[in-house]
Amino acid sequence: MRFWFGSARFARLKFFVYAYQTLRCACPTEGDEHANKSSPQSQGVTLTTDSMEVGPLTSEPTWQQLQDFYDKNSSKLVIKDLFEQDPNRFKNFSLKLDTPHDGDILLDYSKNRITAEVLKLLLALARARKLEEARDAMFAGQKINFTEDRAVLHTALRNRSNQPILVDGKDVTPDVNAVLEHMKQFTNSVLSGQWKGYTGKPITDVVNIGIGGSDLGPLMVTEALKAYGRGLRLHFVSNIDGTHLAEVLKKVDAESVLFIIASKTFTTQETITNATSAKQWFLNHAKDPAAVAKHFVALSTNAPKVTEFGIDPANMFGFWDWVGGRYSLWSAIGLSISLAVGFENFLQLLEGAHYLDNHFRTAPLEQNVSISNCRPANVTGDSCQYQPKTQSPQTEE
Repeated sequence: MRFWFGSARFARLKFFVYAYQTLRCACPTEGDEHANKSSPQSQGVTLTTDSMEVGPLTSEPTWQQLQDFYDKNSSKLVIKDLFEQDPNRFKNFSLKLDTPHDGDILLDYSKNRITAEVLKLLLALARARKLEEARDAMFAGQKINFTEDRAVLHTALRNRSNQPILVDGKDVTPDVNAVLEHMKQFTNSVLSGQWKGYTGKPITDVVNIGIGGSDLGPLMVTEALKAYGRGLRLHFVSNIDGTHLAEVLKKVDAESVLFIIASKTFTTQETITNATSAKQWFLNHAKDPAAVAKHFVALSTNAPKVTEFGIDPANMFGFWDWVGGRYSLWSAIGLSISLAVGFENFLQLLEGAHYLDNHFRTAPLEQNVSISNCRPANVTGDSCQYQPKTQSPQTEE
């Protein structure tokens, strides 16, 4: 896929919102500590939730039609020829999504080996696999992560409309907003210089220690948004090989470094091993265990373990088991992003995601950017554009 955006202040933010949305799937999600090594999808078995049931993918008639098309035509599909055969190919195989604030998103898949027939079959396959039902089940809080019997509601983390979102009958929106407020206060305290290290120096460096979704998402976004940096130097440690941490520690000063320990259970072997090493390095300089509270914060749900480590529970930022690891940057795991670009810019990231959530939830498959499809214009007789409804991701019935 190729992506172009209107020139705007947060074009990059929009790109990453879009990139994450296109990776969305109605399948088991992985936490940073409980990744499924062999999912039912990979084994070709029947998938079920409370609201849908589908058999093996390769048993679908539409799948067989796609396979037949590929066998007969794959060697004949040359991009140059496809454009020569259809002067309107770009218009027919692209989708423009206007955003409410600054610029737009253009999805251009005309440079892929796809035809109107293939697109029609792909949409039919999506419907046969009950993609729309799976999407709706996710937004309704059903436990579509059936391997762990959990809801998949990362959308609640960026529910900027603040409409009720229920998990097991409880509205989680107030709890989400409470964590965001905590992140805001902490971010502003660090960036303003009010938060000081054990010798009175302000924070200059942040070291995020985590693995999987507790590392990759924040690393990607902070790297992409360096232009919006607020002055802190960000470092990420995920490799249990001691060399990784050692090289980072050479670049920081114990008097002005802040360590973020990101682990839901605070028992993840790789993360806690690195965190313990970082703590020992710090104490070799500070000589006072009480100083740990000024230089270590936790992204976790295990207050006893966090306290045992020496981190003040007041500096613990929580999240929930319905946050899959691959989507955790939208939660407190995104604290490093907030520190890097400022809390207001972090909110912009959430706003963009919420906008795309509404689009994904309400747009027809043919016009849904998140599903990366667009009805060919020669079928509709018009360009393919869509404005999402201004509704919340979920409202209480």
